This record gives sequence, structure tokens and C-alpha cells, in this order.
Amino acid sequence: MNERATPQQEESGQNEHRLRPRPLARPSVDPASAATFGRPEGVEGSFDLLRGPDTHGRPASPRSAPPPQSLTEAFGRQPGDEEVLLQRPEGQNTDGASPGPGDDDEPLWTADDDPWRDPAAPAVLGKPALRDGAAADSDPQRPTGPLLSLPEVLFGRRVKPVALALLAIIALAIGAGGGAVGWAIATAGDSLTGELNIAEADAAKERPAGSVADIAQQVAPSVVSIEVEAGQAGGVGSGVVIDPEGYVLTNHHVVSRASRDDNAKVTVVFIDGTRTSGEVVGTDPKTDLAVLKVNVENPVVIEVGDSAELAPGDRVMAIGSPFGLENTVTEGIVSALNRPVTAPGENGDPPVTYDAIQTDAAINPGNSGGALVDSTGALVGINAMIRTAGSTGEGGSIGLGFAIPANQAVEISESLVRDGSMRHASLGVNAASVAANTSQGAQVRNVVPDGPAAGAGIEEGDVVVRVGERQVRNAAELTVAVREHEIGDEVPVRVVRGGRALTVEVTLGAD
Repeated sequence: MNERATPQQEESGQNEHRLRPRPLARPSVDPASAATFGRPEGVEGSFDLLRGPDTHGRPASPRSAPPPQSLTEAFGRQPGDEEVLLQRPEGQNTDGASPGPGDDDEPLWTADDDPWRDPAAPAVLGKPALRDGAAADSDPQRPTGPLLSLPEVLFGRRVKPVALALLAIIALAIGAGGGAVGWAIATAGDSLTGELNIAEADAAKERPAGSVADIAQQVAPSVVSIEVEAGQAGGVGSGVVIDPEGYVLTNHHVVSRASRDDNAKVTVVFIDGTRTSGEVVGTDPKTDLAVLKVNVENPVVIEVGDSAELAPGDRVMAIGSPFGLENTVTEGIVSALNRPVTAPGENGDPPVTYDAIQTDAAINPGNSGGALVDSTGALVGINAMIRTAGSTGEGGSIGLGFAIPANQAVEISESLVRDGSMRHASLGVNAASVAANTSQGAQVRNVVPDGPAAGAGIEEGDVVVRVGERQVRNAAELTVAVREHEIGDEVPVRVVRGGRALTVEVTLGAD
């Protein structure tokens, strides 16, 4: 017997094959977020209804805060003012008739009466709304002022016609005069050049102040060429005019023949070709300087500079007569300062030693006695010696030239003009360099009896390494270091004896 399943069994069987809903996922809540966005304490629903004792569970209407007291006093009704309401004029209806029954509920405006007061009127940009029967007024005519005349436009004020006519006549006269001048110039130009149109230019160069050409033009008239004739022998050198009385400064070796031979002839040649005889005033063989005297009116005198202000790298120029080529100009720089140089004397003269200015300006035989000038054209040295590559000494410049500093040369020349000779400070020793091409000092070979060095206790074999504040590296530097002082000066001299350094005080004598 088949039994029919009950509805409850059928329903339970169907539910067994259905998917049940997933459980709700409730993630943990951050305490900080819950404190910020959660419900306030004591609130269970979505909103906290404001309840009052008379609302009986209904939300209370929020009330706005009363206006400030200042606004109430400014815009509120004053005590005693009657309340005024918008209303029609008394005794008039919307159409101008007397009010009838039921007119109290009608609006205060009508579309035909006043469209500006009708809130239902469309907002259209058009002509101004006019009441019926009103006509638009025509635009008022603006008053026109007086028109400006031509004088007022040109000059900003009224001008008399007579003055304006006179001004026009003056302008025409000036224009006619300018045209006549232009025509005259054009006519004259055509008569000079003929029918050819030739562009001509003057052959000239710009020579700004301080250029080599400008300085050479200034200095050249004060630099002379010196010619010496002694029998069958002769020589050519250079000189510089240093005094308006006609004193010429040059090297001793240029006029050494004339200083020994009274029959020798010295001729001084100026840049303009003037030739005059020169007389030897005095010479200083130890520093290779000499002074001549010439009889010339108003000679051009060179400006003497300060050689102590020179620095290596300064621009200098040498002007003289190398190999007899008068007024030759060469340019270079100061290569070194305080360079002790020495050379053997001529014909029995003592050795030549001085503190030189080294330059790479080209100096050749014949430049001796010429000027070494700075970038302003001032005399800073007397060119005297060159270093050559050949063993015979007949070679030309290799960029190693030496000049006597102007400060030293001028001091010696003043003594030669005044006394005819020059005396130098002396230590009273004969010395030689410890070793060639070294800077170990100057070794004493012999001591002059009863001389300054002997009185101070300096002995033969001592090596002098310092005189005063100057270091002594060789025999030539010992000589120039002593000559930097005056005769009679007490100078500390540092010597090395047997490997031990000693310092003695020496009172310098005269050579």
C-alpha cells in the first residue's frame, strides 16, 4: 500500500536540498573609530529624538536663536510704533473701483496693472516696462562745445594769425638755407672728384694710450745712440737723457775707450738726426754705469719711474740701437727681480756686479745703455747685459736680458755728476761661490788685513750665508747684499764655520 507523504514531510525534504544563507560577517570595530563615528552614549536608535514635556513623543521643532541685540535695535520696531502691513491704497480696488464684497482675498496686483509687481511675469531682457498710454521720452540733445582751431591743436593755446604767419616764414627760410648749403656742398664735391665716384680712406691706425706704439713715440726722443771712435777701434751703444742740462746715462763699457783715451771721440745722435759731441762726466766700472754731458737746448728728458714697484710679469719695453739700428723697440715682461749678475771687467777694470732686472725683451749688442720702460713709459732700468748660448759671447738674444734698476742707476748717476766717481760699501773680503750653480753661500778666500771683516772676526774658509735680512747664495749675491747698505752701517753677518753657524756684527767700510 502506497502511503502519501504529508505536506510537512514534503517541505522538509525540499529544504534539505536548498542552500542556506551565509552567516553574517561582522568584522571587529576599531575602538578609536567607534569613539569617533559611533552612537553617543544612551542613544539606541538611528537618531536621538528631541523630546519635550508637551510633545508627547513627537519631535520638538527646533527653534532658531534670537537675533543679536544690536540688530534688533538697528532694524526692529521702536517702542510705540504701529504695525504696518502691505495693503492697497485705502478705498481703491485693483481696477481702481471701490472695494466690493470678497475683495479682501484678491491679490494686491494684476497682470494688466503693474507687471513689475507680478511674480508670475516672465524675466525677459527688453525695453523698460511702461504703463498704458505712456510714451518714451526722446534722447536729450547734449550741448556741443566750441571746436578747436588749428593753432589750439598745434600749440595748445590761441595764437594770433600774424604770429602763425611769421613762424611759417621763418621755417621756410631755414629750409631754404639748408637746401642751399647742401646744393653747394654737393656741387663742390663733384668739382673735386670729377665724374668718378671714388671711396677714399685715410691710411691711419688707432693707437690708444698705453699701447706699444704710443709709449714708443713718447720715449724715443729721450733715447740716443752713442758712437765712440778711438783710433781704428770704435763701438756703438745707447743712452738715455735724464736731466734737462743735457746729462745722458749709459753703460761704462760703452764709453770705456773714451774714459781711458783723451783722443777718443764720443758722438751722441738724437732721433731727429741731430749729432753732437759728448763729454764723459764720470764712470762707475763696478756697476757698469757712466754719465755723459751734451750741449743741446731743451732736450727731451725721460720720466724716471720706481723700479722697486716692479713685479715679475709686468710688461716692459727695451728701446735702443742694437747693432747700430737706431730707435729699435722690443717688448717683453719682467722675468725676475733682484737677480745678482756679474761679468769680468774690461781692460783691467774690476768685475761688474749688480742686482739686475731680468727680462725676456729682446736685447742685443748695441742696446747697452738704452732704456727699459714700464707700461706707462717711465724708466725702470738701464739695459746692460745679455746671456748668450755661444761660448764667444757674440750671439744674439735668447730671451735672457739684464738691466740695472733705475733706482740704483739714478743714485749712482747723481754721485757721478756731483763727484765724478762712486764709492760702495765693502765687507773687506774676497769670496767665491761654494760650488758652481749652487746656492750654498759665498766662501771667504782671503780677508783684507785691518778690514771690516777682519775686525769682526771673520776668517778664511768661513761661508757667508746671510747679510742683514738678505740671504747669500753665491759670491755675486754677497757683493750686492753688502752694497745695499751705506758705508759705516753696522750689519749682522751670518757665517758657517766648521759646520757651526755664527753671527757677527760688521761695520761696513768703503771699497
